[in-house]
Amino acid sequence: MTDTTAADATLAPAKPVTKPARPYFSSGPCAKPPGWDAAKLATDSLGRSHRSKLGKQRLQYCIDLMRELLKLPDTHRIGIVPGSDTGAFEMAMWTMLGARPVTALAWESFGEGWVTDAVKQLKIDPTVLRADYGQLPDLSAVDWSNDVLFTWNGTTSGVRVPNGDWIAEDREGLSFADATSGVFAYDLPWDKIDVATFSWQKVLGGEGAHGVLILGPRAVERLESYTPAWPLPKVFRLVSKGKLAEGVFKGETINTPSMLAVEDAIFALEWAKGLGGAEALVKRSDANAAALNRIVEARDWLGHLAEDPAIRSTTSVCLTVEGADDALIKKMASLLEAEGAAYDVAGYRDAPSGLRIWCGATVETADIEALGPWLDWAYATARG
Repeated sequence: MTDTTAADATLAPAKPVTKPARPYFSSGPCAKPPGWDAAKLATDSLGRSHRSKLGKQRLQYCIDLMRELLKLPDTHRIGIVPGSDTGAFEMAMWTMLGARPVTALAWESFGEGWVTDAVKQLKIDPTVLRADYGQLPDLSAVDWSNDVLFTWNGTTSGVRVPNGDWIAEDREGLSFADATSGVFAYDLPWDKIDVATFSWQKVLGGEGAHGVLILGPRAVERLESYTPAWPLPKVFRLVSKGKLAEGVFKGETINTPSMLAVEDAIFALEWAKGLGGAEALVKRSDANAAALNRIVEARDWLGHLAEDPAIRSTTSVCLTVEGADDALIKKMASLLEAEGAAYDVAGYRDAPSGLRIWCGATVETADIEALGPWLDWAYATARG
C-alpha cells in the first residue's frame, strides 16, 4: 500500500534526537546552578537555632556574598526577609509609602499587583502609568517628586527598563525597584535605586520563601523620619524606637528562616563567585538570550512579545506563537514536558498566549540551542 498526503497537509517534523541535558526553563523557581546536588550543601547549621553563633554566621556570610558579587556600596543595607520577592516589596511599600505622592508603573502582572496594593490596601491614590504587554510606559513622563514603584524586569511580559538613565539623580521621591528577575542579570545602577527587592529563586536558581531587601541611604532616612498611618504586622517592622533595626541587615532575621534555603543560596553564590562574579552571570544570561533569539529569527511562526530589543528581557523571554491560543500553548508545553525536552515553558496565566523561556545564568546555552528543534516538533504536533 502507498501512503498519500493531501496537498495542503502539513507534515510534522521528525521527533528530534538530542534533548536539552537540563530541560529546566521555568521562570521561577528557576534551574538550579549547573553541578548542583543536595549532597553538596553545608548542613552544620540545620537543626540549629538561626540565632546561634553558627546560624548568625551563615546568614551574615550569605549577605556578605551578595554584597561582594553585586559590588554594593557600604551605604546600602541588605536584609533577608520573609515572603520571597513579594514579601520584600510589600514590606517596602507598607513601611515607606504615604510620605509623598506615588507613581506606579505597570506593564505586566506584578506591576499591576503593586498598583492594587497601593489603591485597595494602602488606600493611596497613585498616578498610574500603564502599557500593554510587550511595551513600556513613557518613562520620561515620570514625576520624580513622587515615590516611584516599578519592576526592573517584567517576568510575565519579558519587558525590562533599558537602563537607569530615566531615574533622576536629583529625585525628591524614592525609587522602588522590584528587581527579582533583574538582580545578577544586569549591571544595576545602585546610586539610582533607593529600594530593591529580589529572591534567590530567580537568577541564582535558589529556593523561594525568602526575599532580599536592599536599602539605600535615602530609604533608611525615610524609615527613620516617617511613620505610616496604617498598622504594620510584625514581619514588616524595620524600625525600633525611631531607628533602623540594624540587626535585620546583619543576619538577625525578623522571623525564623529556613537554614536549608540559606545554605542553598550560599551554594549558588559561591558557584557564581567561582565563575567570576556578577559579570559572569550577566554574560551567561546574555549568551542564553542571544541563542534563543537566533531560534526565533530562524522561524516565521515565532516572535518576541517585546519587539524592541532595547527593552527585551535577557532572563524571562516571552515569545509569541503564530495562531496560538491558551489550548495550543498548553498542548505544546505538555508535549515537551512528556518528552523531557522542556519543563514549564507556557506563558504566565495573565499574559497573552505564548511561550516563556527562562534564559537566566543557571541555564546552559547548549540547552537553549537544543530547544529549537523541539519547539518545531511541539508546534507542528500540537496543531496536527
